[in-house]
Amino acid sequence: MLRNPTLRGDHFKLGIFAANCSSGTAATTIPDRWSATWEDNLALAKMADESGFDFMLPLARWRGYGGATDFEGSTLETITWAGGLLAQTKRISVFGTVHAPLIHPVFAAKQCVTVDHIGSGRFGLNIVCGWNLDEFEMFGIAQREHDERYAFGQEWWDIVSATWQRQDPFDHKGSYFDLKGVVGHPKPWGGERPIVMNAGSSGAGRAFAGRNCDVMFTALIDHERAKKNVAAIKQTTREQFGRDIGVFTSGHVVCRPTRKEAEDYYQWYAVEHEDGPAVTRLMELQGLHSQSFPPDVFATYRTRFAGGHGSLPIIGTPDEVAAELGRVAGDGFNGAAITMVSYLDQLPFFIQEVLPRLAHLRRTA
Repeated sequence: MLRNPTLRGDHFKLGIFAANCSSGTAATTIPDRWSATWEDNLALAKMADESGFDFMLPLARWRGYGGATDFEGSTLETITWAGGLLAQTKRISVFGTVHAPLIHPVFAAKQCVTVDHIGSGRFGLNIVCGWNLDEFEMFGIAQREHDERYAFGQEWWDIVSATWQRQDPFDHKGSYFDLKGVVGHPKPWGGERPIVMNAGSSGAGRAFAGRNCDVMFTALIDHERAKKNVAAIKQTTREQFGRDIGVFTSGHVVCRPTRKEAEDYYQWYAVEHEDGPAVTRLMELQGLHSQSFPPDVFATYRTRFAGGHGSLPIIGTPDEVAAELGRVAGDGFNGAAITMVSYLDQLPFFIQEVLPRLAHLRRTA
């Protein structure tokens, strides 16, 4: 049983994704795109907290994707962001996203525990083992070959875990770290570690998540493929590691009173006003440095990348949006993180009209 009250139980978990990044996940030039100021993030977190959302999940981004808007070029660092939000909310869980190769594990262990105590156990850790080459170059760190990223990530996580669990100083000598007398106090809030997430679709990524994490975050390309994918992830985790794992995904939402209004808005922001160079760069980096999306996606899903980082489009009336989220749950996913072009402007309608329609999914078993 996870110590985190908002992520316990069999209900379908619903979260807010990427609010710490300018434009969220919408690579668009429209003027009302998300600003990602601290004031707006705090107002959004309080709104999500009060309305019953389960979590907020940030993207760790160190530089933008260029284009007219420098898409995601202004971002709030995720651990301090999580600490600030946890200090001013009551129920919602807030994740921090950490690029393991960029943050020393002893420092990360202390930083995460501090935020965990601020939130009285509502903090979650999203571990990223490798990402954009140009961001790594900013830190003077070489990007490792794909599978080796997870070997490094495993050693990094072993050190963090040991720092949280062990009472006496310990030494660690491995392939990537040679540490003496490591100790860390206080321990995680309540004596149990934070919930841990990892995103990945490759064999190495799934093995890392299955061995270490409570939640795997993966893309939903289409429902037929998703149902098989989720079932395979859960079965493999049980067979290989003897444990259960939750599987989350993401989607970008446009909800309007009529379907035509929703489709017109989607066409306006994601097609007519896409930030073309930023979309091209995003797709290029996804193809070069990630295995989160199959190769065939890139040829046909450009609008999905402009609309929401390649995530599932959830477009329509409140009934249609609720039905689509119901399909996501029916695929076997345990939760979804949603994005919107302008969260504060558009989330109230979602809260008023869609959340009541999702009550049967969100009732704790």
